[in-house]
Formats: sequence, structure tokens, C-alpha cells
Amino acid sequence: MLHILLHAQPKNCFQITHAPMLMATHIDIIQKLNVYPRFQNQDQKKLITLSNLDRQCPLLMYVVFFYKKTTTTRDFDSFFSDLKLGLEETLSVWYPAAGRLGLDGGSCKLNLRCNGGGAVMVEAVATGVKLSELGDLTQYNEFHETLVYKPSFDGDFSVMPLVVAQVTRFACGGYSIGIGTSHSLFDGISAYEFLRAWAFNSHIHNKSNGEITNKKDNLVIKPVHDRGNLLFNRDVNQSRDATRVTKAAAIYHLYQLIKQAMMTHQGQNRNFELTDSGFVIKTFELMGEAIESLKKKSPKGFSCTSFEFLAAHLWKARTKALGLRRDAMVCLQFAVDIRNRTEPQLPEGFSGNAYVLASVASTAGELLGELTLESIVNKIREAKKSIDQDYISAYMEALGGGDQRNDGNLPPLKELTLISDWTKMPFHNIGFAIGGEPADYVAPLCPPVPQVAYFMKNPKDAKGVIVRIGLDPRDVDDFSNDFLGYY
Repeated sequence: MLHILLHAQPKNCFQITHAPMLMATHIDIIQKLNVYPRFQNQDQKKLITLSNLDRQCPLLMYVVFFYKKTTTTRDFDSFFSDLKLGLEETLSVWYPAAGRLGLDGGSCKLNLRCNGGGAVMVEAVATGVKLSELGDLTQYNEFHETLVYKPSFDGDFSVMPLVVAQVTRFACGGYSIGIGTSHSLFDGISAYEFLRAWAFNSHIHNKSNGEITNKKDNLVIKPVHDRGNLLFNRDVNQSRDATRVTKAAAIYHLYQLIKQAMMTHQGQNRNFELTDSGFVIKTFELMGEAIESLKKKSPKGFSCTSFEFLAAHLWKARTKALGLRRDAMVCLQFAVDIRNRTEPQLPEGFSGNAYVLASVASTAGELLGELTLESIVNKIREAKKSIDQDYISAYMEALGGGDQRNDGNLPPLKELTLISDWTKMPFHNIGFAIGGEPADYVAPLCPPVPQVAYFMKNPKDAKGVIVRIGLDPRDVDDFSNDFLGYY
């Protein structure tokens, strides 16, 4: 979800290590279907110009929904059919999801062609595997990667479906639904709304034609697919008062980190290749009661959100675990939704990417030795408050620069801590299950940048948070002790 770092990583620098796959098991594919919009209209034939925010990561992002409920074969067959019908109906309104990405011949930039190419659904069986054998579902397992359909497209995005799903039956009667959506199509918020609409349409007793239901006033709001004022116009922005145009801190700090890393690696490794130590995906389950108790230990009169508290604490714990020199620059960046921050605001139901990264920088010595948790929280608040139209314009202009491509010759940026907050998107409550029940657990698969920390809703605790992060194996123990030791 945090795309800017993709431009600051060397090629082939990530190797994920984790729990071994289950032995002597495999996935049997029963059928693979193309799914098309049930209803056609003229809007489904147009070209959608993508914003610079959309173009940064055109890959599929995957989540797996797990359901331990048992079901008969007949019920499962009916369930798969209902999911397919629900997707057909949802694609009729969320029609870009049935399209394909394509290069603009003039500028060589990706745009979205609403050509009705369709989504893909796969029915599969995990032969000889019970859900209980996967262990704790909150912990990443390599076997999860087999529970999603990964289309082969050889770098040609024009043939890659933008939505894919794999429904897998387990020997115990439980099942999973692994769904991939293109990050050029949706950000986290709009992906959540699309999946919620799809689940809603998959149950015959409740139909909304893929539209978003606003619970506050019971109005039905159609998704808005045009990128509108997020389409960066260089002439318009250059004509604005130059004093109003500010640097985007996230971009500025990123360049400083790259410069620092290049100086550190100078003379050591010309191509800045990482030591092949890999990453492990670790999950930490934090209960709401513990979080609230710790927040109350702050000085009298100071209060903060769970996100602010956890972001500040995680930044310190990760920086300490890295063992950096005191004068090294370190940076915390986190995604900020800009739907209500643009001028004018984006329309309700906006379905594209609408977030930028806020950024806080310090030296490792200052962060670990001088800054209190309260002062870090205040810096996080200031960074979030700075996200206005000028920041957004500067950020998007930087993303559109020709020098942002990943050329495989940039250094690793371990001094950068990235956080993506999913706590306002309770994916586990999306009612895909037979009967519309919530999932037992929803697990994101390893993202393109594995060290990103995800904050997710804890399905067992309304105020709890699950933190998932990729770590160098050498840092796991130190990080775990510092992060959990606070609790």
C-alpha cells in the first residue's frame, strides 16, 4: 500500500523466510472462470486516465479470508455460484475492475481501459489439508501463498486481470477466499468498499447493485471512478503562487535517506546489493486493554490515539533493533487518506488511490535518547496536519518525475520505517461467508515491500490491534523484546 519505497529499492533484494509449507499436500484446481459484468452500459467502454498515485504500484495485492465453518459439498457449490453472481452484479457498477491497464502511447504511462475483459474466479481444493494444520492464522505461513490465484502476465499489464479470486475447500469443511486486486485500481479504502459490495451482492436476500450504503443516512452512493482533480496538471500548478507550493516532506526525506545510504555504501559495493539475509514476517497481537492502560501512563493532560501511540513506539523499537550509529538519519512515514484534504474534496465514493505519505525525521540518537513518546506523537500529528493541497500537489508532481523509476542501482533504506493503518477497514467483518457471517481471520499476503508494518483490526478484541511487519532475521529478537517489553 505504500508505493513510494518501490522506487528506492534495488531489484531482487527481498527474500521472504517463514514457516515451511505443509508437506505432501497440494492444491487441486477444479475450475477457472472468467467473470464479466452482468449489465453493460456506455461508461464501461471508456478510458480512465489514472493519477500519479494510481500508477506507482500496478501489481495485485492479496488478502485471504478464512472460514472455519463446516459446509456440505452441495452448500459449497451453491456458495461458489452465489459469489460468481455477486461479482457479475458488482462489476456492472464497479466496471473498471473488469478492465485492463494499458500504456498511453504518447507518454508511456499506464491508464485504465474499461474493455470488459473480466475478472477471474478459481475453485480449488486443498487436498489432505485441514485448517487446523495451518496453526495460528494470525501468523504468516508460506502455504497462504497457494490460496490465491496469481496470473502469469510476463510484465504485460494489458493481459493481467485487475481482480482475481480463489475459493479453496479444506478437508475439514472449512474454506478460504483469496482475493487479489490491482493497486492501480484501488487503494485500501476503496478495495474494502468494493469487497464489501461484492459480499453484499452475493447474498440473494440483500442486493445493492455494487453501490456503497451510507449507514449514517441510509443513502445509496455509487462509486466514483473518474480521478477528477487528482489528475496532475503541470500548467495549472506552475501558475499558482510559488510561495504556496511546498516540498512534500516524504519525498524530501526519501531523497536524504538515499543520499545517506549512497555515502555509507560508497566504496563498499558499487551496485548496493543487499546481503541475502531475507525477511521474516512477524505478527504481534496487542489487546485493547493493554494499549489503553499504557496510554494512560502519559503525562497528565496528554492523550493520543492508538495509532499515534503504536506508531511512535514501533518506530523507536525498530530503530533500536537496527543498531544504527547515533548520527544516522531515521524516518517514519505513514499513509494519510486525502479524500477530505484536496481542494475541492474528492466526492464520496471515490474509488481510486487517494493517499500520500506523511513523514517525520530525526537522528537515531535523538529518537532513542532525547525524544519522549509524547514528543514523537506531537511530531506525528504535525506531519499529518501538514498534508494540504500544496503538499499533495508537490507529492504528485514528484511521483510523475522521470527519475523515479526503479533502476536497480539504489541502496537499501533500512533507516526508513513505513506504516499502513488498516484499523479503519475491518476486512474480517466483510460477509463473504455462507450466510454472510464475518471471517474467522483475514490475512494479507506479503506485499512488494515486506518491511512495511500493517496495523489491523483484531477480530477478537474491538479495541485491539494486530501488527504485522517484515524483519531481518537478525533483528527479530531485539525488536520483539523492545516492542513487547513496553507491554
